[in-house]
Amino acid sequence: MKQWMGVSVILCILFGVLPAQDDAYVKEINNWHAQRIASLTRPDGWLSLVGLQWLKPGTNTFGADSTNDIIFPPKVPLKMGRFFLQDTVVTVTINPGITVLCEGKPVHQRRLNHDLTGNPTVLRYGSLLWYIIKRGDQYGVRIKDTLAATRLHFKGIERYPVDRRWRVRARFVPFPTLKYIDIPTVLGTITKEPSPGRLEFDIEGKTYHLDVIQEKPGEPYFVIFGDQTNGDETYGAGRFLYVDPADSSGFTYIDFNKAYNPPCAFTPYATCPLPPPQNQLPIPIRAGEKAYAGGHH
Repeated sequence: MKQWMGVSVILCILFGVLPAQDDAYVKEINNWHAQRIASLTRPDGWLSLVGLQWLKPGTNTFGADSTNDIIFPPKVPLKMGRFFLQDTVVTVTINPGITVLCEGKPVHQRRLNHDLTGNPTVLRYGSLLWYIIKRGDQYGVRIKDTLAATRLHFKGIERYPVDRRWRVRARFVPFPTLKYIDIPTVLGTITKEPSPGRLEFDIEGKTYHLDVIQEKPGEPYFVIFGDQTNGDETYGAGRFLYVDPADSSGFTYIDFNKAYNPPCAFTPYATCPLPPPQNQLPIPIRAGEKAYAGGHH
């Protein structure tokens, strides 16, 4: 019986038939990716992003006309109103006769919460929606269109075949104290992100490590990493990954099958973080999402 089981395993490997437990694993990863695509393609998801413009201190007029400080897509009135930035406060005033909604109600003048508050004020006109984002000391207007061509003509994301071997056991090595690591961004700026430690893991007998970001204890680790597939097989600016927190023994699993493209892979209007130098792996990670064929490079 044992001999026959051994032959069965060899045949499974030769003919690409996965054992039942691997079928369940492949299904788990595929379900995860389906949820990822559902989030990406929702009406206000990343694929709906059509604009990002930065505010200057004081008055910023906006609308479809090219003479505005902030130029909106042509499906809005020529002169819609104005944003006013004073120190850290942004307010909006809508011109008379134009109906802009917030939470279903018309807006004339209102103070706007930015995205880092966790509850940004979202304004709507037709298929467009917009809100304020804060990056460093800059405040910008992020514009989305639920009918954006990038969303309506989304092509799907090619992936590497799901392979359990890319689910790697890792040891969490805490830093002596919480430190803030430098994270570069596509804007050319550096942000400081909280990192409680790093993950150490082995691939083909060699040890590698990745610094993690974790806003609050107990939350999943967020990993921004690069590898030797970037720019050819995968997105040039690296990929993202979430990892469950280490258990009581100090171990967790990095599942590279869940590596995914940052928003900047799909649109030039995102403000993505980039892998820090210490998270640039000197090996190819052929797992997870590949470069998006219809995306931004």
